[in-house]
Amino acid sequence: MDIAIHRNDANGRYELHLDGQLASFADFRREGDTVVMPHTVTLPAYRGQGLAAQVVRAALDDFLADDAVERVVPTCWFVAEMIEAHEEYRPLLEPDSE
Repeated sequence: MDIAIHRNDANGRYELHLDGQLASFADFRREGDTVVMPHTVTLPAYRGQGLAAQVVRAALDDFLADDAVERVVPTCWFVAEMIEAHEEYRPLLEPDSE
């Protein structure tokens, strides 16, 4: 099983490809220093394998490392639950107060 995750800026999403086929994606849009994450999808044939979690983690890891991103607004329930469950992502919810 070959998994590849990449950022697709043209479509505003992170994509996870499994054996060369699109299997899951997490939409995002930049609004200044804020990133809104409205939607996460795993195609029916690929559900139940933890792929959505992998693609959301990849996106959140990128946003944590990006100094231009101050905050993430998770309007997708899955992204919100992922941030809540993983303490390392919680700083993305509020801008740095320093």
